[in-house]
Amino acid sequence: MADLHHIVIVGGGAGGVELATRLGDSLGRRGRARVTLVDRARTHLWKPLLHEFAAGSMDLDHHALSYLAQARWHHFRFQRGSMDGLDRKRKVVKVAPTFDEEGRELIPRREIPYDTLIVAVGSHTNDFGTPGAREHAISLDMPEQAELFHSRLVNACIRANAQVAPLRPEQLKVAIIGAGATGVELAAELHKTTRELVAYGLDKINPEKDMQLTLIEAAPRILPAVPERLSKAAEELLRGLNVQVLTGERVTGVESDGVTTAAGRKIPAELTVWAAGIKAPDFLKDLDGLETNRINQLVVKETLDTTRDPDIFAIGDCASCPWPGNPRGVPPTAQAAHQQSSHLARMLPRRLAGKALKPWRYRDFGSLVSLGEYSTVGSLMGALLGGTMFVEGLFARIMYVSLYRMHLYALHGLAKVVFDTLAKMITRRTEPRVKLH
Repeated sequence: MADLHHIVIVGGGAGGVELATRLGDSLGRRGRARVTLVDRARTHLWKPLLHEFAAGSMDLDHHALSYLAQARWHHFRFQRGSMDGLDRKRKVVKVAPTFDEEGRELIPRREIPYDTLIVAVGSHTNDFGTPGAREHAISLDMPEQAELFHSRLVNACIRANAQVAPLRPEQLKVAIIGAGATGVELAAELHKTTRELVAYGLDKINPEKDMQLTLIEAAPRILPAVPERLSKAAEELLRGLNVQVLTGERVTGVESDGVTTAAGRKIPAELTVWAAGIKAPDFLKDLDGLETNRINQLVVKETLDTTRDPDIFAIGDCASCPWPGNPRGVPPTAQAAHQQSSHLARMLPRRLAGKALKPWRYRDFGSLVSLGEYSTVGSLMGALLGGTMFVEGLFARIMYVSLYRMHLYALHGLAKVVFDTLAKMITRRTEPRVKLH
């Protein structure tokens, strides 16, 4: 086994875990290569669902996938840890030590040798150095942050319901900074779940009077990366839900009781979520001479290998990939990561056989934004039709849900997805409609 070509995938997000699964099934199972997945966490969660975990619409425990179990089922190895360096000359990945919940060292610092390396470490929220953002705002990059927000939300409601004194100006108010897909979807989901939460015995809170959601966007409109018609439809629906939508407002400071904007406006908030902008992890910026852009993304060619090392590839949010005809490049979306992982799953066996890699072409299938139970709006198949087809309502919701099902299908196959879906439909009827703890 030691003399087999070793493929190391760092990052178990949507693209990384799908690629490890496909390569394990195609190469690992047949003994044609060793495949190793490295990630800091024990479990995988589909990142586009984090806003639903934060709002309490979904329970993290029901959707987490164990990397160790997936590795055993699909013939690859899993090593827990965070990449923090690279030695291209020796062809080793440097992995930081892992600690347990009590701060004791669990796994020591180590190096993992590779023949082919795929970096799929994703991205995290970019607060642009805004004063107070790190101290007082919660980002939704990881499951732990979603759990933290939900816990604080539930505690805020319990505290407000129990107190005798009048509510403070910021109490039960939530400010969401950034009106991209995450911010917009979180606002709609919170409108639903806060009302359901209050219905479970918190009878001193009037959600229509006491609770306020404010969505703040520096651009002239919400959802600036999608067609204007979709943006307007989403904004109208949010305003109909009494969500305060502020556009053209740049946040300049975050405090424990609210946020301030460049116009001098103070927006009271007990909870603040930062959902504006992304950047790749900082350690990529000086990764042994590899080319990066201003937000730390590794610059790759159309074949997805990095510009300065043909043995190192990058996919997903941490990759700056060219998109012919679009100067901004491929957008950092789950559909792009899915397409890139599918492409590399076909190309890496060719590479092992000494064949040339074929370029990857991004196919834009449009955008979908879920507004919870109220609606789903989107534009579909723009690249296929040469134009844009707008969808809304039930059909759009079905398409949105199918994106997650496609991810599950790539990981588990059809039979398991069907049976798991049926099981969740049955148990959902016997559980609260919102997570209460």
